[in-house]
Amino acid sequence: MGPETTIEAEITVRRALELPALRRGLPEVVAGAEGLDGPVRWVHAGEVPNIASLLKGGELLLTTGLGLGVRPAELRAFVRDLADRRIAALVVELGARFTTLPAALVDAARECGLTLIQLHREVPYVTVTEEIHTEIVNSHYTLLRRADALIRRCTDALLRGGGAPEVLRLLADFTGNPLCLESADGGPLYAAGPQGGGDGPADADPLLAWEGLRDTGVRVDVPGGGPGPDAVRARLVLLPVNSPAAPVHRIAAARAADLLAVVMLQSRQEEVLAARGRGDFLADLAEGRVSAAEAPGQARLLGFRPGGDPVLPVVMRLPSGLVSDGGWAVLAQALREELTALGVPVLLGVRPVEGRVPLLVALRAGRAREALADRVAQALHTGVARAGLDRPAAARPVVVVGTAGEWAAAGPGLRHAAQAAAAAQGLPHQPWYDARRLDIELLLWRLREHGGEEVLADFVTRAIGPLLHHDKAARQPLLPTLEAYLASAGRKAETARALNVNRQTLYDRLARIAHLLGTDLDDPQTVLGLRLALRARRHAEKG
Repeated sequence: MGPETTIEAEITVRRALELPALRRGLPEVVAGAEGLDGPVRWVHAGEVPNIASLLKGGELLLTTGLGLGVRPAELRAFVRDLADRRIAALVVELGARFTTLPAALVDAARECGLTLIQLHREVPYVTVTEEIHTEIVNSHYTLLRRADALIRRCTDALLRGGGAPEVLRLLADFTGNPLCLESADGGPLYAAGPQGGGDGPADADPLLAWEGLRDTGVRVDVPGGGPGPDAVRARLVLLPVNSPAAPVHRIAAARAADLLAVVMLQSRQEEVLAARGRGDFLADLAEGRVSAAEAPGQARLLGFRPGGDPVLPVVMRLPSGLVSDGGWAVLAQALREELTALGVPVLLGVRPVEGRVPLLVALRAGRAREALADRVAQALHTGVARAGLDRPAAARPVVVVGTAGEWAAAGPGLRHAAQAAAAAQGLPHQPWYDARRLDIELLLWRLREHGGEEVLADFVTRAIGPLLHHDKAARQPLLPTLEAYLASAGRKAETARALNVNRQTLYDRLARIAHLLGTDLDDPQTVLGLRLALRARRHAEKG
């Protein structure tokens, strides 16, 4: 809890004057009556001229006036110093030094807004100190009991299945003000306003209040339990719409913050555990450990009910090392929230060991596969960005969409999409890839995965080795020309436009390529071999 949430007791100057010890002194307020409802933090007695330097603010200062000085200038300076320290009140006992308070003292107190009280009878200062300090302690204990009662209500709500929003609603009712739970980076997670059952009316939109007053609100850290950036999981912000935050509200917020830390940790653990459980089911389905007959029943238990609609298998593969162990919970929650907006049944799982996110999506009647794939891919990429994993320097996630079908095809479809996603790493980025169009990539990937790295490397060397050797020392490499030529299916005019060169330049380059490779670029078999070589080169380099 930061310094802005320092807890002060709820005893006021007015209440201190009502206690027996000061009441016996026949107190009279001679200046600063508007400060009678200000809080008294402590009691101090002293008779030295520079006593202000010993005070921290909020004290009730008792004195007989022996150290106040004689000249009016000294009296005024004494009062100004106390006012600058923001003490609660100055109490002067008449008799030992003054029979009446000097006009300079009273005038200075009025000018500075300092509460000035004179006692017409002698009182034992030790008794005054004991009584006020006892009252402060009792007041603090009362505040703690009220805060404890709120926390018990919050705990009961959590045991009944409530979450962070329920805790915020109870706290908002208790404080009579709206409040907001911010993420560690300052964005709103939940907001709640009083429902009219607490100390204030239910008259403020909590999010609007947060936008307007978040810089002036009382902030309480929700601990994260880790060092450095992980020390704060979130922040609870009390927004002073209806009234300033009272000490008891600050105590309650501090205790609620500890409770919210447990709730948020638990919710993240539950989210990632549930997502891993769904990922295990999808992996078992893909590997044939769950039959097509058993799959619909198990999926229903996991909340996936596509009815009679076909299911569309999708796999997102994340670059190695992109997600830390703790980041999977954040990612799973962000993806689930984004996919919920699709409005169709989705079964989302995570497989942290493989770095994969498998899912099944119901393809509603009348919906096009491509249109649904577009929306699913967009939701996945947006979820990755929301989880803070969309880093410019990192490779981008690969999303592969399989073929929609019945449950009998769901397992093989997931397995095909997962393997195709592995094979597609390093391809030019697309929002999503069609698994059916990655079969050549998958064939080459399987060859490398099953010990065929040398076979692929030898094939690449035989097919395009001289061209690669040429480009190592050439000022004008020729491989991009070959890639553009093959990408345009041998259409020379289209290739020239793609390379932004004239036709004669293109013809010269193609002739040099044909000479280096000793082949005919118009021969269909040669073109097929070169296409395969360019794809195989990427897989061979991975190995």
